Amino acid sequence: MYIDAAFPQMLGAELFRPHPSYIAEMVFQPLIVWDFSKQPGETIQLDRYSFWGSPGTKENREREAAETIGTASSRAITKEKVLVSLKEYTGPADPTDPAAPSTFKIPKLTILRAQRMLWDMGVAGFHQSIGSLNLLDDYRRWRDRVWINEALKTTNTYNAGAKADGSTLATDKFNITTDLLTVVERLRARSVPTFEDGNYRCLCSPRFMKHLRSDSAFREVARYPGFPGMQPNMAIYGGPQMSQYNTPQGQPVMPSGFVFEGVRFFESTNMPTATVNSLTANLGIFFGPQALGMGVGGPNAQVLLNNNDDFSRFVIAIWPLYAGFEPLNLDFIEVGRTYAS
Repeated sequence: MYIDAAFPQMLGAELFRPHPSYIAEMVFQPLIVWDFSKQPGETIQLDRYSFWGSPGTKENREREAAETIGTASSRAITKEKVLVSLKEYTGPADPTDPAAPSTFKIPKLTILRAQRMLWDMGVAGFHQSIGSLNLLDDYRRWRDRVWINEALKTTNTYNAGAKADGSTLATDKFNITTDLLTVVERLRARSVPTFEDGNYRCLCSPRFMKHLRSDSAFREVARYPGFPGMQPNMAIYGGPQMSQYNTPQGQPVMPSGFVFEGVRFFESTNMPTATVNSLTANLGIFFGPQALGMGVGGPNAQVLLNNNDDFSRFVIAIWPLYAGFEPLNLDFIEVGRTYAS
């Protein structure tokens, strides 16, 4: 047995490694289309067939007995095309330049001498070794943020207090009565569909969630029973991650969230901030289903090993993905902003 001096037995306990929650894809439930025949540079087409609008008045649709309907004016079925261009993505990235590629590299001698399973040399895919979990976390963290950034492309934004971007203050705090109800009204006014449970969803930062949960209207609802035998309303007190956990393999499980005023809320610790009027805005993304989409060509992300390994002295690995990410309907999204501490 080989023992690495850097891993003495008395100090060999492995500690938890912190990482954000990767729930964005679970919460957004994007439309994902697979086409194994497609290669990077090719496109996958997604279609949305539109309904006819402008119903008119009662009198508009009234016909006289002698009036001829005919066939001169006919309406066809129209559709919107969303073309998803497939690209090649890889990880990890260069630590000094997020846009430059890099690799995971570890000497095989280190693998052999370490007490920990730094890399399973017989397996090329994601597995439970420390190095593979690093690659997997890099992939999850990147993909989770991609979904969030795609949603943030919407122009539908709402500042706390219904203020214009140039009028926001560092004390502005997103509230229930003025702000949440208005955001829900905006989604309904645009005929944004709800999810299967009849609610919209919100993926928000911890600061955004803090402001929501500290609102007096929210605290008042939490005083009263939710389900039989639950006193007070534990569905509210349970928080956005109620029932979320990781499997023994480290796979995150869809949290239940909690429902309030027609919105099911989820908290993301991988949420970026925005700069508005020189202020830092913490974000809550409100949305309906099929707001985002993804096209995938070939297999999902996998691990590839580099054969240029100095006579098998190193393990050199990356993860690649052939895919395209696109907003399908940015009108299905409204981004709320809060500013206070």
